[in-house]
Amino acid sequence: MSALSAPGRDTNEAAQRAALVAQARRLVPLGLASGTSGNLSVRWTVDGAPGMLITPSGVDYERLGPDDIVPVRFAASTTLEASWTHALAPSSEWRMHQAVYLARPEAGAVVHGHPTHATVLAIRGLPIPALHYMIAAAGGPTIRCAPYHTFGTEALSQAALQALEGRKACLLAHHGLLAFERHLDKAMWLAREVETLAQQYWMALQLGAPVPLLPDDEIERVVEKFAGYGLRQPR
Repeated sequence: MSALSAPGRDTNEAAQRAALVAQARRLVPLGLASGTSGNLSVRWTVDGAPGMLITPSGVDYERLGPDDIVPVRFAASTTLEASWTHALAPSSEWRMHQAVYLARPEAGAVVHGHPTHATVLAIRGLPIPALHYMIAAAGGPTIRCAPYHTFGTEALSQAALQALEGRKACLLAHHGLLAFERHLDKAMWLAREVETLAQQYWMALQLGAPVPLLPDDEIERVVEKFAGYGLRQPR
């Protein structure tokens, strides 16, 4: 049995499970997902090994409870292998979440969704350019679009990692978006900011191309300012 599913669950774990449920229930109202699409996770230690707590596959968010959150233990190697003993299966995108945690030690939480405007751009294979200074929240002057691969595969995970190089968010071609941050609240905030940028870009395109863009050196300045900006966790 996983230590995380054993009796006597500690307060911190209970709080993380409750937070995942609360934020998962916001995915649809925020327009980040529909139905049971989308998934969330937080980095966590499982049975003394690196791992994560992640939302399950195919469970309606309104019916999701803290005990439905699946603890996933990463394999000792760097390959995308893992194990779980929960009655529910983890999200089908668990490999993509794991890939982020293995490659990006600063990642504390991952959000994946299918918001309309980000997905429309992803269908067209369009990255989001520097049309607004808020793009710096994702780490640079563009939010890249990873090439298409079948959902839930290691190929998709590796493509996402390449698109995330130097960034904290990316689009996934014909699929949706992926974002990570230090903690879950901020990861959700970033995912919503990316969808807002996607909507702004889509609307600006309706007025005709080309869309005026900010220069790279200005985005670099804003990235530096963003080191102390954005959503903070309350003490």
